[in-house]
Order: sequence, then C-alpha cells, then structure tokens
Amino acid sequence: MIRVLVVDDDYHVAHAHALSVSRIPGFEVVGEAHSGAEAQELVVSARPQLLLLDMYLPDFSGLELVRKLSAAGERVPDFLLVTAARDIDSVRTAMQLGAFYYLVKPFSFAALREQLEAYRTWAERVDRAPHADQQMIDTLFSLRATPSRRAAATSTLQPTMARVLEIVTSAASPIGAAEVADILGASRPTAQRYLATLVKKQLLDLDLTYGATGRPEHRYLPRRP
Repeated sequence: MIRVLVVDDDYHVAHAHALSVSRIPGFEVVGEAHSGAEAQELVVSARPQLLLLDMYLPDFSGLELVRKLSAAGERVPDFLLVTAARDIDSVRTAMQLGAFYYLVKPFSFAALREQLEAYRTWAERVDRAPHADQQMIDTLFSLRATPSRRAAATSTLQPTMARVLEIVTSAASPIGAAEVADILGASRPTAQRYLATLVKKQLLDLDLTYGATGRPEHRYLPRRP
C-alpha cells in the first residue's frame, strides 16, 4: 500500500481528499495535516510515501515544506501538488523541486484518480528496478505521462509503428524485439527503435526480466490502464 499524507489548510477539503484517496486501490491515508508545521511533524512520525500537498498553508507554503524537509535532512516524500495556484512561477518551482504532478483546483475525482494511478505504476517500477540503465530511466520518466495524454499520442502514429503496437497488444504474453521483428518482417534494431518509442509514448510497458547471468531481457506488453 502507498501511504499518503493529505496536506490542506481547509479541514473539509482535506477530509474530502482523504476520502477520495481511500477509494483508490493501493493507497492508504495515514494522516491529514492543516499547516506546514503539522505536516512536517507527520512526515517524520507517519512516514508517508506520497504527499497530496496544497500550496497555500497558514504558516508557510507547501513548496516551502518540501524545502524545509530537505534542509533538515529528512527523507522527502514524493508529492503531488493540489492547489489553486495558477502562476507559472509556482508551477516551475514545483517542477524544480520534483513534484510528480500539479493538479489545479477544482478538479474531478477522475482527474485525481488518474494521477494517483500513474504514480502507483511509476512507484512500482522504481521499487522493482535493481539498477537504472538509460532505457529504464527513459521508461520511468515516460510513466509520469497520464492516460489522457497517452490517448492523444495514438492518433499520430505512422503505419509501421501502429503495426508494432498491434503486434504487442495482440500477443498472448510479453514479447521481445526479436519476435516483433520476425512478425514485422524487419530487422531487430528497427523493431527495437519502434518499441522504445512506443514505451516513451506511454503506449507500451517495458518488462525487465533478470536471468541467471544478471543481464536483463527486455520484453514488451500493452500499457496497463
């Protein structure tokens, strides 16, 4: 379970967000904080993995909370901003400090669920990876794209890439680049390039299986919803 601390100065809003998070499989709310100082204490005591973090707090901002935790040498949880702040400086600073995403209030439950499910997939990949080569790093960064953006990407695929996507999605189990190349009638490097691009576009998942030699075998499967 992913442990979530909800941070919002409005008690009613914080409770509503906590109820929404608890409806999503794989997440558990470990506390609600209504000020930066309270959140700082709960980060230490409750050890959340993810903060659902408002920008506007009565003592200091949500982003200042992240800075304070880092300066104090505390483990800084991953965080998803949920805020009414729309100025570009806030967005830029949130990105610089490592925000997973930035949701502008008001937002729907579906929008929150989409971001949390994207985070869950990303966190599972991070936990499973024993080390990060460039392809794994590319995958982890691409997983931060949400399903709505992935859907838009499918409309721009050129025919051969669309065929590669069809091959993988119709396979009974995860499939490797060599198998895709055989079906496609192309070279393995060509198939690999298309597969890597489809992973970056969030249309396929990369599955790394480590054999007895310790070398990863790259296999591909349809993107999990």
